[in-house]
Amino acid sequence: MRVAEEAARVVRIERTFDASAEDVFDAWTSEEVIGRWFKPARGWQEASAEVDLRVGGSWRYVMTANEGFEVAFHGEYRELVPGERIVSTEVYEGIPEADAAYAVNTLDLVEADGRTTLRILVQHRSRQHRDMHVESGMESGMQVSLDFLERVAVTL
Repeated sequence: MRVAEEAARVVRIERTFDASAEDVFDAWTSEEVIGRWFKPARGWQEASAEVDLRVGGSWRYVMTANEGFEVAFHGEYRELVPGERIVSTEVYEGIPEADAAYAVNTLDLVEADGRTTLRILVQHRSRQHRDMHVESGMESGMQVSLDFLERVAVTL
């Protein structure tokens, strides 16, 4: 996985999977599957997920450490192209005035030769929010999550 800070408010994430774009999309959006991969480290419990997969629909994921500590995110879908693209907002619920600090995530999937490249452009509302995101340990946690995602996607 590669993470790059671009411009003052933007983070770009890229990862290639040994799975089809359809399977990566399905793993990314299925309530029944998200909990198996959406966790920042081994030893965390399966996440809970609520997904209303439609433009204007919402999503919410809650990760739980074995000690019971919870980390939650939510957002709203703005654009959906099955197997290709998801545009949604993302709010980390653990900060004051979280809804005002939302980011807009554009996830694109490009399949070639049976492999899929996932690209996420995270557009924050301010440089401060982007820096908080990057400094939160996001890169290492996301690496673990995407490793889990690949293991799940290849089984679909």
